[in-house]
Amino acid sequence: MDYRVIKEGNVFFLTDLRGDVTGNDEAGHGLYTQDTRFLSRMELYIDGEKPALLHSDADKSYCASFRSMKVSKDDGAIELLRERYIYDGILYERVSLTNFFPRSVSFDLAAAFDADFQDMFIVRKYRTGEVGEIVGRDIGDHAMSIRYQGKDDILRETHIAWDWPEAAKTTPGGGIHFTVSLASGESKQICFTITPVLNGQSSEARTFDQGLRLLDEAYETWYADTTAVASNVPLFDELYNRGVQDMRMLLTDVGYGQTPVAGLPWFAVPFGRDSLITSLFMLPLNAHQAKGTLRTLAAYQGTKTDPSRDEQPGKIMHEIRFGELVNTKQSPFSPYYGSVDATPLFLVVLGEYVRWTGDTALVEELKPNVIQALSWIDSHIGGAEEGFLTYRQEAEKGFPNQGWKDSSNSIMHDNGEYASSPIALSEVQGYVYQAKKALAPILRQLGDIDLAKKLDDEAESLRSRFEQAYWMEDEQFYAVALDQEQRQVRSVTSNPGHLLLSGLPNPARAELVASRLTAEDMFSGYGVRTMSTKAAGYYPMSYHNGSVWPHDNGMILLGFSRLGMKREAEHLLSGLLEASKSFEYQRLPELFCGYDKAVSGKPIPYPTTCSPQAWSGATTFVFLQAMLGITPDALARQIRMNPFLPDGFDELTARRIAIGEGHLSVKLTRARESAEDHVQCEIIGNTTGYELILE
Repeated sequence: MDYRVIKEGNVFFLTDLRGDVTGNDEAGHGLYTQDTRFLSRMELYIDGEKPALLHSDADKSYCASFRSMKVSKDDGAIELLRERYIYDGILYERVSLTNFFPRSVSFDLAAAFDADFQDMFIVRKYRTGEVGEIVGRDIGDHAMSIRYQGKDDILRETHIAWDWPEAAKTTPGGGIHFTVSLASGESKQICFTITPVLNGQSSEARTFDQGLRLLDEAYETWYADTTAVASNVPLFDELYNRGVQDMRMLLTDVGYGQTPVAGLPWFAVPFGRDSLITSLFMLPLNAHQAKGTLRTLAAYQGTKTDPSRDEQPGKIMHEIRFGELVNTKQSPFSPYYGSVDATPLFLVVLGEYVRWTGDTALVEELKPNVIQALSWIDSHIGGAEEGFLTYRQEAEKGFPNQGWKDSSNSIMHDNGEYASSPIALSEVQGYVYQAKKALAPILRQLGDIDLAKKLDDEAESLRSRFEQAYWMEDEQFYAVALDQEQRQVRSVTSNPGHLLLSGLPNPARAELVASRLTAEDMFSGYGVRTMSTKAAGYYPMSYHNGSVWPHDNGMILLGFSRLGMKREAEHLLSGLLEASKSFEYQRLPELFCGYDKAVSGKPIPYPTTCSPQAWSGATTFVFLQAMLGITPDALARQIRMNPFLPDGFDELTARRIAIGEGHLSVKLTRARESAEDHVQCEIIGNTTGYELILE
């Protein structure tokens, strides 16, 4: 990564590797909240020069540090250490200055600040529009502020304060100068606080140490509420712990409970599909986290027909933004609804959440949203027992493709022709099937017998239609989609791999799909490619037509686990685990290129990938679920386990897995008592009250 980014709550800070924001709009660095850049410049100088960077570090996810020096060769140096974090809506930066000269020195420390209050879409050059203006700049001995009046009638302000005991010298352009005198070996510190203020509302700043202590305590609480793992494979433990830490950083609350944002730096907002899949993956980590995601998406469920936003009643949003362009209706993301899969995935995650928790009260609370979502699905199938769920772009500034592969060239026939809409994606039909099958027993228990039977019947009808329409006999695989004319889109892709989790394919075809996904043309050695190397559109550096996406592999791995396909699960898990070694902080990125492992020798990074990315970071929790082979069923008060250990794993312990109203702790051990290995499962603790069935 050529940047450093930290986040807490609704605020994130993106800088270059030296910790600066230079005003380079091409990079988009700055301090952001509510999709607005509240700090567009932050640079430090010693005697008019930038110190040389020695090291920068963001290993802790929510903190970053930058060590640099201004050196006088063969004489000495001034070391500058910058430490930063965000807490309660405020950015804290502590600057420590140390004299490594053999004598006392005095020098000028200068800090340059500015704020442009640009909308995120303007920063990224995705949109233009009518915007507000800077209406005031004040600077004093210990603070400065910049105020902006938006076209949306919101007064935005950036307030910058510092705790240097003497009054600073200031310049009209936002420069602040401190005279620093240090004895040999002496250190002094100055702390800056940068506070985004909206309509006069902001938090009160704490001392640097107080804020950091409260932030650390919040993370310790998070760790105590999540499943802990330990194995004999440090690579896995480190990847898992990285995911636990990143998930806490990526949570945000827009008023309805904590939900994961899609990723940093540019997608630090709730997304329908991304937040739902991340929450699905997080069930073994902290099942109750999904409530915030479900309530948030229910709150923004579509209520009317609005082609400008691809909105229809009952539809679950794709993405929401909060900036000036959205507030003034110059952008459709208020929210935007151009996602065909978010609505069935909303129902899938609700069903899986109940399987883990038994919390049917949430289903009762959200039942109006469930009914509306089902109605939207059925109305876009063309009758619940007739066709398939399709999408077509309506919004002028929306997305032409509205599945998870949403680039314009992602749905392609085997002759290179783009599929014409309306398009019915294969995996989306699986989500619909899974949603209806998962909801039926819950509704039956809640007493809605008629609706439960209706959903069961509709799911079975969909299964029959799907098998007939999508199966490609010559490829022994499912088509990625049906196009406008109900023609199969015959490229072999990873999309049908999601069907394995849904339970839709018949067992024989599920085996064939799994076999193809792990064959050479689909499996790079590090993961399943998005498209077969034999397909007309294959390109290993393509965003969706040949790359490897960890979350896509996570969905496939869940399917392998659910069907007891241990060999395939091991193949996939081991490849992704190996790939993780090549990325900074062992953090699986949004995607990487699909070059074959035997050719590249290591995974090739995709040029503009986001990291950390929520559903990629959460994929490590799928690793745990797959190795445990765990499938809770809270309605039946049962927990089924069919565990395995991949090659290299001799033991795995998982503690505090939240299921129902209790917790399960288990230890897997590889036993070598005979020529054939097998896995022993020791139950360390079980307070769930559920029957545990080992298969």
